[in-house]
Amino acid sequence: MTSRAEADSGRPDRSAGNGATDGKPATPPRPSRPADGQTRRRRAPAGAAVLRPEVTEAIRAAVFEELAAVGYARMSIEGIARRAGVGKTAVYRRWRSKLHLVLDLVSALAVQGMPAPDTGSLEADLRLLYEVTSRALRHPVAGQILPDLQAEAARNPEIAEALQKALREGQQSVTRGIVAAATARGEIRASADESLALDLISGPLYWRAVVVREPKPPKGYLAGLARATAGALGAL
Repeated sequence: MTSRAEADSGRPDRSAGNGATDGKPATPPRPSRPADGQTRRRRAPAGAAVLRPEVTEAIRAAVFEELAAVGYARMSIEGIARRAGVGKTAVYRRWRSKLHLVLDLVSALAVQGMPAPDTGSLEADLRLLYEVTSRALRHPVAGQILPDLQAEAARNPEIAEALQKALREGQQSVTRGIVAAATARGEIRASADESLALDLISGPLYWRAVVVREPKPPKGYLAGLARATAGALGAL
């Protein structure tokens, strides 16, 4: 059954005659020209499903909410569709299963990272990065989804690969910008190990968020972490 939230797919136009007259093929009707001030509307191909972007975004949002509410193991296509206000068909048109849906969602996180801070000093860049990342990790949805997906990753290699790629690529794009700017200012040596720099910059907050599960750092922690990390990076 087609969801009401989805647009109807195009159907072939059967209004034009296609029979024969006096044993001769009928002459195809000449297409009419649009009136002045009007534009000709292009029809969708016969049988093609029209995937409306707003429906896709509603489903994506519903997945985040459903993951936070019930976790991956208990999440279902029915629950996602109900939360998004669409039919199951709308979900299955886009993703084959909940696994593919979550993999697509996690992979998309890799291209949604924040721009690299550029305050003019390494320590200030790190502090701004930590403040933004800490707020994101404290969000109730992220705080529940990330540990749950980490647990599922231990049992599902596909989720493990997608989650690792999303976290690694999302952080690397920011870290490279910070390290490149600091190197240009002479705060980090050009020979510094970029992989080690990523671990130094990103490790502490994810340790607290995923392993220790402490939602909010104590007062002054982020400033101290930025100062210590900047010193460690300078020593590479």
